[in-house]
Amino acid sequence: MIPEKPPSLLASFRFAVEGVWDVVRTQRNFRIHLGFTASVIVLGFWVGLSREQWSLLTLTIGRVLIAEMFNTAAETLVDLASPDYHPLAKRVKDLAAGAVLLSALIAVVVGLLLFGPPLALRLGIDL
Repeated sequence: MIPEKPPSLLASFRFAVEGVWDVVRTQRNFRIHLGFTASVIVLGFWVGLSREQWSLLTLTIGRVLIAEMFNTAAETLVDLASPDYHPLAKRVKDLAAGAVLLSALIAVVVGLLLFGPPLALRLGIDL
C-alpha cells in the first residue's frame, strides 16, 4: 500500500477551520461559551483591563473553548466506537464534560478576581 501524501499546510489550516466551524454550528454549549466570551470582552474594555489582565483572560477563555472542543471530540469518538450504551463510554463522556465544567468554574474564579475590584470601583461599591 502506498502511503497517502500528507495534506498541504494550507489544507491543514482549512481542516482546522472546518473543525472550529463545525463546533460553532452544531454545539449549543460552545455557542453559549462564545456569548459569555463576547460579554466578558466588552466588560474588559469597560473596566480597562491591563495588558497582563487581558493575557490572563485570553488564556482562561481559550482554555474553556478548547475544553469544550475536546469534549465534543470525545463524545463524537465514543458515539462512533460505542453506539450502544456502555458504562465505559458513559465514563469517558462524563470525564470530558467534567473537564469543561472545571474549566468553566475556574474561569468564573479568574473573572471574579479580574473584574471584582475594577467593577466595584466603577459602580462605587466599597470592598
